[in-house]
Amino acid sequence: MNLTSSRILCSNDKIKSTMQIFYAPDIAGNSHILDENESKHLVRVLRETAGTPVELIDGKGKLYKGFIKTASPKACEIEITDVISDFGKRNYRLHMAISPLKNTDRTEWFVEKSVEMGVDEITPVICSRTEKKIIRSDRINNIIISAMKQSLKAFRPVLHPPVQFGEFIGKEFGGVKMIAHCNTAFLRESIKDTYARESNALILIGPEGDFTEEETAAALTMGFLSVHLGDSRLRTETAGIAACHSIYFINQ
Repeated sequence: MNLTSSRILCSNDKIKSTMQIFYAPDIAGNSHILDENESKHLVRVLRETAGTPVELIDGKGKLYKGFIKTASPKACEIEITDVISDFGKRNYRLHMAISPLKNTDRTEWFVEKSVEMGVDEITPVICSRTEKKIIRSDRINNIIISAMKQSLKAFRPVLHPPVQFGEFIGKEFGGVKMIAHCNTAFLRESIKDTYARESNALILIGPEGDFTEEETAAALTMGFLSVHLGDSRLRTETAGIAACHSIYFINQ
């Protein structure tokens, strides 16, 4: 079973507590046995004992609360005491379609921060000016899981395979479709003047060098709305986070 953990520090005025966060996609029943690696980490590395509270997320929207029942370094048993369905579910969905970057670290940084902020789907879109046309999906999925645990998200965002720009813009989407770009030859509005609260959103972010004029025109023809992210010229990963935050902020 693929099970990973993270420690989160929560504070409430003078009261501070730590809780163990595990990603357990196959959890079922009123108890759960951690695999040997995680059991050893929990008992021998973290030195946790019976009675220690833990929380588990399944990536499907459920948060499980429980405690260590048997602190065995080979098979640590977690007793489940409560299950919360649709934990942290938002009243909108956000799909970020972004060009992979030549610098892999910057792409991964975007993924991490967008998950922490709240994103439901991520699609790498291959544009005319995209320099790196492949991604390490296994590594990025691990980053997604880690960011979920860090920000206590019970829903796991979907990472789609890379897709060509022309193919992607022709896909159906039930919500507001936006393309963020820097070409002043096209009329652009801010996201806050384009997007309505509680609507599903799809935002296209281009590569270094931006979309070509032909790509922008093609997206507009397919129903995308032309938006900007302010007066500053932003790096691709920064633009992606700015777009995520705009949707997040509007829905608060």
